[in-house]
Amino acid sequence: MDTPAPLIAAIEAGGTKFVVAVGSGPEDIKAVTRIDTSDPAHTMRETIQFISASCRKYGPIQAIGVGSFGPIDLDPTSATYGFITTTPKPGWSHTPVIAPLHSRFQVPVGFDTDVNAAAIGEMLWGAGQNHDPLVYITVGTGVGGGVIVNQQPLHGLLHPEIGHLSVPAPRTPGVIVPDCHCPYHKSCLEGFVCGPAIAARWGIRGEDMPADHPALEEVAETLAYGLINVILTLSPKRIILGGGVMKQKGLIESVRSHTVRLLNGYVNSPAIVYAIDSYIVPPGLGDRSGICGALALGLNALAESKVARS
Repeated sequence: MDTPAPLIAAIEAGGTKFVVAVGSGPEDIKAVTRIDTSDPAHTMRETIQFISASCRKYGPIQAIGVGSFGPIDLDPTSATYGFITTTPKPGWSHTPVIAPLHSRFQVPVGFDTDVNAAAIGEMLWGAGQNHDPLVYITVGTGVGGGVIVNQQPLHGLLHPEIGHLSVPAPRTPGVIVPDCHCPYHKSCLEGFVCGPAIAARWGIRGEDMPADHPALEEVAETLAYGLINVILTLSPKRIILGGGVMKQKGLIESVRSHTVRLLNGYVNSPAIVYAIDSYIVPPGLGDRSGICGALALGLNALAESKVARS
C-alpha cells in the first residue's frame, strides 16, 4: 500500500493578505483561505485557527512552510530568527512568525521571503523550470525579488532586496506627488512602481492604468532600470515578473522593450537580442507561485528534520 503524501500547511504572508493552505503539493490543495493582514496578533490567530480546523478535517500536518514579506531574519543562529524585522508595514516591525506556529503545532517550520518562496514554486513547477539562475520579481503592494542559484534561494548577508535598488527618478510630467514613496530611500524601485506609489503619484490604482496612460510607460521604464541592474549583476537565465501591477495589459511588453533599449546591445545574448519575450515572462503558476513555494518550504523542512533525526 502506498504511503500517503505528508500534509503540509503553507502560508504566503503578504503585506496585504495572508494566503493559507493545507495540502500535499500543488495538485493537492485540500483547503485554502485569504486573511487580511491586519495587526500581527489578529492575523496570526486567524491563521492558526484555519490550520487547526483543517487538521481536524483532513488529519494532522507534518510541517509548515512560510513565505513572508520582509525584511525577515533568516539566520538560524540569530536571536530574532523567524522574525519580520524592519518592515515599513505599520505594527509589524520585530514580529515573530515561526515561534507561534511552532508552539501551537510542534512541527518543523520552513521560513523564507515571500518572493524566494514564489521563485522556488516557479523553479519546481512553473516558468522557472530548467532556468538557473532564476529571478522572480513581484510588483504589487511592494516590490520584492527572489533569486535562485544552484536550485537554492539566495540569502547571503540578509536576503535580496531588489525592490530597493536605486533607480533614476522618473521625470514624467503630470504627477500629483513627485517624491519617492519609500520611507527609507529617495529614489528606489519600490518607491516609484509599487501599487501605493502609483496611486500616490498618479491618483490611479496600478491595476486600473489604461494602456495609453503615461503612468504605464513610466512604470515600465523604471522597472526596466531595475531589471538591467539585475541582469548585469546576477546574469539570470530567466526573469519572472508577477504581482497585481504586472497584470496590467501591455505592461510586460513595454518592460521588455525598455529593457532591451537600456541595455543598448551590451549583453549580446540571444536570450536578450532575439528572445526577450521568453526571457522576461509572467509566472507559470499565476497567482499560485507563492503558496506553492510555501508548500515546498514545508516539504523541505520536513525532509531536513528527518535527516537530522536519522
